[in-house]
Amino acid sequence: AFTSWMNMLQKDAFGNFSTLLNDVTLSPTMGHYLDMVRNDKPDPNSGAQPNENYAREILQLFSVGLAQLNPDGTPQVDGNGVPLPTYTQDTIIGFAHVFTGWAYPTKAGQTASFYNGEYYGGPMIPFDNHHDTGQKLLLNGVVLGSGGTTQSDLTAALQNIFAHPNVGPFISKQLIQHLVTSNPSPAYVSRV
Repeated sequence: AFTSWMNMLQKDAFGNFSTLLNDVTLSPTMGHYLDMVRNDKPDPNSGAQPNENYAREILQLFSVGLAQLNPDGTPQVDGNGVPLPTYTQDTIIGFAHVFTGWAYPTKAGQTASFYNGEYYGGPMIPFDNHHDTGQKLLLNGVVLGSGGTTQSDLTAALQNIFAHPNVGPFISKQLIQHLVTSNPSPAYVSRV
């Protein structure tokens, strides 16, 4: 798992952030770690709902952060100086439903199944019969229509994240903080 993860990061390190976001999302290593692998559609009989773990982490840690940002990385605030949230719990639920229907890749010689055993030799694979095809609320009030496939919903949702205005300042500030200095100026974030 670790070797596949590191190879993916090395391949995507200097590429497009959209590609990295897609490859991280479909990594069986990430799927295992943040509970996206075998994340099933809602079950009305048992009351089970999709796992929200990856939905929460991709928004909070990997792409847009908790507060709406200005291009220089400073938070946007309301009249009382309180940072404006980037998303709500309903948004997390929408993305959790997007991230249903993915399973470990199939080992050579085995038949593809949603219940494949742990295997890290490629990206996760989609199973439409385990994907929630209902409407889903995404960022900025965008509603993903019903009837989508596992892949089409994922593609649309990742594009919704990638196009969010927070991605540039949030990721830039994170890179600066982890690679250069822990307290970058707004001007530095804006330039990056």
